[in-house]
Amino acid sequence: MSHSNITIYDTTLRDGSQAEGVSFTVSAKLRVAEKLDQFGIDYIEGGWPGSNPRDMAFFEKAVDLDLKHSRIAAFGSTRRASSPVEDDPQIKLLLDASTPVVTIFGKSWLLHVTDVLRTTPEENLSMIEDSVRFLKEQGKEVIYDAEHFYDGYSNEPDYALSTLDAARKGGADFLVLCETNGGKLVTPFKDITTVVVERFPDTPIGVHCHNDAGVGVAVSLAGVEAGATMVQGTMNGYGERNGNANLTTIIPNLEIKMETKTNSGQHMSKLRDLSLFIDDATNLRPDIRSPYVGAASFAHKGGVHADAASKSNRSYEHIDPSIVGNRTRVLVSDMSGRSSVMMKAKEMGMSVDGRSPEMKSFLEELKRLEFQGYEFEAADASFDLLLRRFLRGENFAFEVLRYHVGVGRELDGEESTSEATVKLKIKDEERHTVAEGNGPVSALDHALRNALEKDFPHIQEVRLTDFKVRILESNLGTDAITRVHIESTDGDQTWGTVGVSDNVITASWEALVDSVSYKILLASGNDS
Repeated sequence: MSHSNITIYDTTLRDGSQAEGVSFTVSAKLRVAEKLDQFGIDYIEGGWPGSNPRDMAFFEKAVDLDLKHSRIAAFGSTRRASSPVEDDPQIKLLLDASTPVVTIFGKSWLLHVTDVLRTTPEENLSMIEDSVRFLKEQGKEVIYDAEHFYDGYSNEPDYALSTLDAARKGGADFLVLCETNGGKLVTPFKDITTVVVERFPDTPIGVHCHNDAGVGVAVSLAGVEAGATMVQGTMNGYGERNGNANLTTIIPNLEIKMETKTNSGQHMSKLRDLSLFIDDATNLRPDIRSPYVGAASFAHKGGVHADAASKSNRSYEHIDPSIVGNRTRVLVSDMSGRSSVMMKAKEMGMSVDGRSPEMKSFLEELKRLEFQGYEFEAADASFDLLLRRFLRGENFAFEVLRYHVGVGRELDGEESTSEATVKLKIKDEERHTVAEGNGPVSALDHALRNALEKDFPHIQEVRLTDFKVRILESNLGTDAITRVHIESTDGDQTWGTVGVSDNVITASWEALVDSVSYKILLASGNDS
């Protein structure tokens, strides 16, 4: 059973912020809320008033957000045991948040009622009904989250259902079944959800799933098949432990695979941008293998795959990547054949004759370089430069004559310093610069920029966003080959470069030179 319209409830700003390594500033939370609204998310759970000053500050400022579609929800719990609801300090804070929606959770599992709340089953039912009714009387839309519902139902089904009935009697607008421990598999989850949907035909049912068994998305979709009309989750699957059900996977599956409708469907081409924005707001690196939105989602490496994809994208792509704002990528490696290189060249806007002797020589050179330790999958810019040099005879905009770097320490100093000298030839003129840095690579970077900025001012826009060092054949000890991968951006585009040597400074220098050379190429308009 499926429904034509599914409500999406995002809890990235509350449940997602409980993930290890995730922390939102107030300003970041406000920006994320605006982005979620633009994407058509129905409900945005902003936090738990009273749990920390940051959440309360968010609610104070969220009142001024000019949201076009989304409704902000404050999250909290039912009243405390043996305490009148109107006097409960936590319920008062929920009202102080001034949100149109309040989501409260209550206990579904008798184990929690007796051992955690340490109250009676009857009092727990009163806590749920009283809290929902009081909030409804204050004019709030109330969403009831039945915590640990699936464990509670498996333990004592009648009591778990009676907790939902208490929320229904109180006037809850949604009854949400929470798979809090994240351990249920698809079949039992779907069976239990079906029972609830049939038991409460006049109240919309939602599901809130976690990913501890690796099936958070699958059980969420199974919930929809069972008749649930609300799905709760987080962008990029942020959440405690193994994370929450991932909305960046759930939403396209609902829209594209299950032919249900969400209010985000009309904005689907912005899905990848939204995913990257959320990662940026938390300063986390994107998961390249995330379904639909990951950089690797539509990447082809094997020669056979690339060849088939070049003839028909559908042969190795389950959807058109542009639907979710992604794109086909060709990864060039020692597994590559002629088709891979031709596709990659076409992706870069270059027309290449696959039967030319140059192409045969280039493939041999590519395999030789990869045998030495080069890897171009994450170094598109280095590959682009290599392709241009080899097939078009294009050279760098400058020639490196020599470079030198030294590391030392002042006699009375505690910190070491690095100094680099770089000598370049630009057209017929030589440039010789010296620069310091907090390390040898930093010093080389500064010296290289100083030598180039007069002729190529655009390189001032370039900043390094990542620097990775990989030791190859580590059994060789200090003589091992080192591969350095650098990721750079100019604020608009991001590119990767690679260098390989038995000397980490040489490898780093090679990747640095490719990085600025690629920016010069972009700035010249010679990127096609």
